[in-house]
Amino acid sequence: MSKSDFPSKTVPAAKARSIGKVCTIVFGLLAVSIGIIAKVGPHLFMALPFPLSVILWTAAAGGEMPPYFTSAAWAEEEIKTWTKPNDVIVSTGVKSGTNWMLYCSHQIRMKGAADADELFEDVNLVTPWMDLVQSRDGSWAKQKDRYNDTVLPDGSHLKDKWDSDRFPFRVFKSHYGPKETGGVISITGNPQLKFVAMARYGLDVVNSIVPFFNNHNENFRKMWGGFPPASSGDITIDAEQHLIDLLPGGTLAHFYFGYVKSWWPLRNEPNVLLMHYADAIKDLKGTVKKMANFYDVKLSQSELNTVVERCGFPHMKTIAHKFDYKMPFNNDAVFDNENDTIMKRGTLIYKGGLGTHKATF
Repeated sequence: MSKSDFPSKTVPAAKARSIGKVCTIVFGLLAVSIGIIAKVGPHLFMALPFPLSVILWTAAAGGEMPPYFTSAAWAEEEIKTWTKPNDVIVSTGVKSGTNWMLYCSHQIRMKGAADADELFEDVNLVTPWMDLVQSRDGSWAKQKDRYNDTVLPDGSHLKDKWDSDRFPFRVFKSHYGPKETGGVISITGNPQLKFVAMARYGLDVVNSIVPFFNNHNENFRKMWGGFPPASSGDITIDAEQHLIDLLPGGTLAHFYFGYVKSWWPLRNEPNVLLMHYADAIKDLKGTVKKMANFYDVKLSQSELNTVVERCGFPHMKTIAHKFDYKMPFNNDAVFDNENDTIMKRGTLIYKGGLGTHKATF
């Protein structure tokens, strides 16, 4: 048999080189496309399935997590353009009593008035979450003026909900920490503002995140590339994953260890009230008194008793639908502005309490 009778080895090698060149070109074009999207329209990554959406959002676009957060409202000069003296910023840790403190702050400023709950129409209308991007292509710059000029579907004005003449001070929500310790919000640079911070036992935070993530409206989840992810169906697996996320190096580490470390050095600042969730649970009346004093609100004994009763879990459970979080600025087709809310109806006021992690860990 002559050499010419043997199969040629050069043809497969040539084909391999050709395929390699094609793959290089394809991957190169893909990388360029991802880079262009990351630069001009990073929100487009949110149309992809989870976790690819989040991977590209963070790795390619440098987006923060969660993808619907923005710190722009708290920039050093920007914050002065929309806040006013005595505004209260409830900047608690994630799943550490945020909505509890927002609602208690509202009840304190209303001194437990008979119509306080009626005025508390929806937590995000009455105590706005200024970190929240309400559309995929949204931004603080696009949303800022809308807080003042938006007319809601029922014909009422949004500004009247959060900046009512009935309120002696306004209340806003945030999850960002102090700029002085590596965070975003300048605390000492804004002595005219008051900040309420609260931390919670770590494993209870993890245990609370499991139903919280799962109870997000599916249309909201679709808006943000499948984030936050729904439950796997196994609470133990979910809890372990969320624990990893919150540990140092995790995608959400800044919301727990970073949070506590950032607020502790500022605990003695006159415009900071730093509390622990466990203390508030054990002594709700003392907590309400402390908050009222911090807000310079004098409560009679009758008013104090009413506020304490309303700030208790049994009462808050009866108005759980007021914590669904409406998004009046949303313009994404996947989200029905009039009927959808961030949370599934009435699920946010869940359980509270101390040692809740024991059932999971």
